[in-house]
Amino acid sequence: MNDFRVRDVDVVVIGAGQAGLSVAYHLRRAGLAPDRDFAVLDHAPRPGGAWQFRWPGLTYGKVHGMHSLPGMELTDADGSRPSSEVVGDYFAAYEDAFELRVRRPVEVAAVREGAAGRLRVETSQGVWSTRAVVNATGTWDRPFWPRYPGQETFLGRQLHTSGYRGPQEFTGRRVVVVGGGASGTQHLMEIAEVAEATTWVTRRPPVFREGPFDAEQGRAAVARVEERVREGLPPQSVVAVTGLPVNDAIRAARAEGVLDRLPVFDRITPDGVAWDDGRTVAADRILWATGFRAAIDHLSPLKLREPGGGIRMEGTRAARDERIHLVGYGPSASTIGANRAGRAAVRDIRRLLERVPAPV
Repeated sequence: MNDFRVRDVDVVVIGAGQAGLSVAYHLRRAGLAPDRDFAVLDHAPRPGGAWQFRWPGLTYGKVHGMHSLPGMELTDADGSRPSSEVVGDYFAAYEDAFELRVRRPVEVAAVREGAAGRLRVETSQGVWSTRAVVNATGTWDRPFWPRYPGQETFLGRQLHTSGYRGPQEFTGRRVVVVGGGASGTQHLMEIAEVAEATTWVTRRPPVFREGPFDAEQGRAAVARVEERVREGLPPQSVVAVTGLPVNDAIRAARAEGVLDRLPVFDRITPDGVAWDDGRTVAADRILWATGFRAAIDHLSPLKLREPGGGIRMEGTRAARDERIHLVGYGPSASTIGANRAGRAAVRDIRRLLERVPAPV
């Protein structure tokens, strides 16, 4: 049943994935109590963040760089189980262990200026009045679909990574996979085992990275993403600037020609794709592994965006409004980055709450 009372708290956390749970954990450590001092709102039907929507074939053993949440390690995970199940169970146990009282499903429609210097968070389950907002909504809800001439004429099926459920529906099909990231290569290698033919196209030549990814390289990659955010530009993902790590599966796929790449086509035809040089490829399916954009439209009433299209950040704070923190955005989009950013955001929020007394 909907309850449309206005609820007052000091902090509202929007999103209960890795970033949101990290923030909630640090709020509890700082002495704030859920429901009384802060609330965590999540639109997903169950714990697990975006992980709960990943395709079943993405087993936990295939996941790269999943870091445990603060205060509770993820141990003895079965690498053969779907990552959606492993991480979903872990997040659920985490919420229970720290009594975070995540409210779901709650859709946040808008965050706007409220009364007496507070923020007004409008949701499907009523309105929250708060002194600070931590946005931890990630990107899964905003898949990016590029537009190409003739796209609407294609007679086959087009789908995005967000709708990928495994290779079975591509059996015996001619498939074009678009995108040079980790998801694109994983999808392509799975599909190639059952498809009649596959074609891989990317805007830029993929960069395959041999050897370990050390701390110095990691800091350099994060710095590149952070620089864009400081300039108010839309963030790139950290993964986009690290290259594709080479493992045995990648080596085998390259040797077999599965990862032979073509530049992206110029147009889409009813029965495939075409380039201006006259080359064509027939296709029954086009899979867009073209990434996601930050899910932040509900913050639009606050006018936080810069002319470059992004939100300029100072640490985790929005430069235009110190009451707004974005965690899991830009340089903190990785799982370990979200953990660190959650701690930093709570540290700043405590200072804000101490410096600016709550209105009487």
